[in-house]
Amino acid sequence: MAPLLAPQSSPLQKAASSKPRPPVPNVCVVTGGTGFVGQRLVEMLVERGAKKVISLDIVPPPKDAWQHPAIDWRVCDVTDKEGVSAAIKGADCVWHNAAAVGPFHPTPLYTRVNYEGTLNVLDACRKHGVPKLVFSSSPSTRFTGADVDGLREDEMPSLPLKSYLQEYAATKARAELAVRAACCDELMTVSVAPHQVYGPRDNLFLPNLLEAAGTGRLRVFGKGFNRICFTHVDNYCHGLIIAERALKKNSPALGKFYITTDGRTHPNDEQYLIFWKELDKAVVGMGFTSLWDKTHLATWFLTPLAYVCRGLEIVLRTTIKLNPFNVRVLTMHRWFDIVNAERDLGFEPIIPYEQGWAETIAWFKDHWLPKFNASDKGIRGIAAQSQAKIDIQEASRREDLKRGKA
Repeated sequence: MAPLLAPQSSPLQKAASSKPRPPVPNVCVVTGGTGFVGQRLVEMLVERGAKKVISLDIVPPPKDAWQHPAIDWRVCDVTDKEGVSAAIKGADCVWHNAAAVGPFHPTPLYTRVNYEGTLNVLDACRKHGVPKLVFSSSPSTRFTGADVDGLREDEMPSLPLKSYLQEYAATKARAELAVRAACCDELMTVSVAPHQVYGPRDNLFLPNLLEAAGTGRLRVFGKGFNRICFTHVDNYCHGLIIAERALKKNSPALGKFYITTDGRTHPNDEQYLIFWKELDKAVVGMGFTSLWDKTHLATWFLTPLAYVCRGLEIVLRTTIKLNPFNVRVLTMHRWFDIVNAERDLGFEPIIPYEQGWAETIAWFKDHWLPKFNASDKGIRGIAAQSQAKIDIQEASRREDLKRGKA
C-alpha cells in the first residue's frame, strides 16, 4: 500500500516519500514544527508511519498545513516550561528544531529561544524519561571567519569557540554543548546540521535574496566564485530522521555533531557549487536581470559599509540586511565533506541537487513571484513572512518581562 503523502509536497518530494524507508518511532515531538524545516519534518514522520506527531511552535500552522489525524499542531513557546513538558510527555523521540534563526532577531531573543528553550526541552525529556533527542544544530557554530573548504566536522574548530561571528551561532553552540552533556544511557542525543537549506515553501533563504534581487539591490559580493554547499529540505529532514535510528548503545553517533548536505549530487559530482552562479539561476528564473550583468561589489567596499549599517541598526532600532556577518558568509568558501554522516548515520541524499534546485526555482516562480512587491526598494527590513515570526517571539519575550516585573 502506497504511503499517504502530504498534499502540499512537490512532485519530487512525493516521489522521494513514496519509496520504502526504515520505520520511525510511534510518538514523535517536533519543536519548531511550523517552520520551513519543522513542518516538512512533521510531514515526513507521518509519511514514514509515525502514529502521533506533536508539533510545538509559537505560531499556529499555516492555513494549508496538513490536517492529518496523526498530527497535533500545538501553539506553545519553547520557553514555556509547562507547555513544553506537557507536549513531550510520552514521546519516543524529540526532534528539537525550534530556534531564532539568522542574524535579524533582537539580541536577547537568541539566548531565550536557542539556549534557554533547549534547556527546557532537555529538562522535559529527563523528567518524562524520553529516551532520544535529535538536535538541529548549525555549521555556523564552528565558523571563525576563515574559509571552510571541504572540511569534515572533526577538522573544524571544537566547541566552545573563543568568539562567534554572530549571536545566533553563539547561542546555538551553547545549546549544542548542553545537548552533548545531556547524552547518557537514559537520554541518547545527537546533533545534526544542514547547510543553506532550500526547497519549496522556503521562507527565509531564497525569499530574502530574491526580494533584494527583484528590487534591484542585490549584487554579486566580491569576485563571485566562492564555493558552498546546499541542503534540500527533504535531505535534511531525512538526515534528522535516520539520526534517531543511530541512537543506540555504543553507537559512534552518541553526543556527536554531523552535517548533512546534497553531497555528491552537487554539480560535477563534487560536494560544492559556485554560490553566485547557482543563485543567479533563481534570479533569472524569476525574470530579473542577471546578477552577472551588474557591477560586482568589492569586499573592501562592502565590509566597512556593513559596519556602518550595523551602527545604523543600533541607532534606528531597525533591521538592515547588509551586516558584517552576511558579507563574510556570502564571500567565503563554506562547504563540507559529509563522509562522517554517510558512515555513522547511513546518510545519503534522497533528492538530487540538480533536480531539487530546478524544482525550487519553478515553485518560487509559481508561488512567490505573483506576491512579490517590486515597489519596496528600501534597505531596511527582511521578507515579511520572516519578520512576522520574529515579531511574535519578541512580543512573547516582552510579555514575560512584564510578568516578571509585576
